[in-house]
Amino acid sequence: MSSSHYFCIAGHNIRISFNDDDSQNNMGLLPSFQPFAIKDEPENSTYLLTIDVDDSLRPAKEKKLVRKFDTGNGDTVVHQLADGGYQYIVRDIMGNDCCLLITNDKFSHCRCALNGDWTMRSFGLNNAMMMTFAFAGAYHQTMLIHASATMITIGDEEIGFPFIAASGTGKSTHTSLWLKHIEGVQLLNDDNPIIRIIDGQPYLFGSPWSGKTPCYRNRKTRLGAVTRIERAPENSIERLSPIEAFASLLPACSSMKWDEGSYRPLCDAITRIIETTPIYTLHCLPDEEAARLSYQTLTEQWKKA
Repeated sequence: MSSSHYFCIAGHNIRISFNDDDSQNNMGLLPSFQPFAIKDEPENSTYLLTIDVDDSLRPAKEKKLVRKFDTGNGDTVVHQLADGGYQYIVRDIMGNDCCLLITNDKFSHCRCALNGDWTMRSFGLNNAMMMTFAFAGAYHQTMLIHASATMITIGDEEIGFPFIAASGTGKSTHTSLWLKHIEGVQLLNDDNPIIRIIDGQPYLFGSPWSGKTPCYRNRKTRLGAVTRIERAPENSIERLSPIEAFASLLPACSSMKWDEGSYRPLCDAITRIIETTPIYTLHCLPDEEAARLSYQTLTEQWKKA
């Protein structure tokens, strides 16, 4: 028996359909999506993406290998199809094939087949949803950003501050210092918040993907600033030039550099963020002083804007 489920993520409508809603494939595989669920199908709505889960799906016969990349939790193999779409094989850290994903050229219509036990199926479907959201979003000034993000109320607005860095550098450590030492701060997302430009202005959203920290908040804030974390023997902060800002922000965004159709609008959206939002590098120790320095700098800049 088939079933469809509806969600709103960063203001975009998404539909997930299960061809056979049984004990293996159902919304129990995606518990982090519950805060984003919509009870009924949106009226007169367009979808950022739809995905059909059907285990009868088979790999495409005509395809060209693009690349194989390590996600940190396993490998993903990417093929381009004759019609311009893509095929992905999502593997877990043990090398098990968890998901076969086939998309159209703009990632708006997707199909996938899952494999293995509950853990493998959940891993595969979560990764399929995260990739297709990021790549489809690029066409709509929406980007999934690898960051740990805080939010705080300034005046009558909630303002979001994402921190970006290479894995293991200390994004989560820095946001935890904000939470510990600064009153009124909340965690918005600890791994993959979303930036979306609406009417020329960038906003920061929570998402169903938050790494190892279960923080799945369906919240929208103004984007206050983006800050790159770099470890240093003493604390200092600098605002980056536009070129430096672009070079810092681009690697933090989920993208496919080889796919010009999605990569070009992503770069345009990053340019718009830089035009409207200060981008900083925080050279810091993992201490309270660093948290207070970044908090004071970022919030004072916002108040002046």
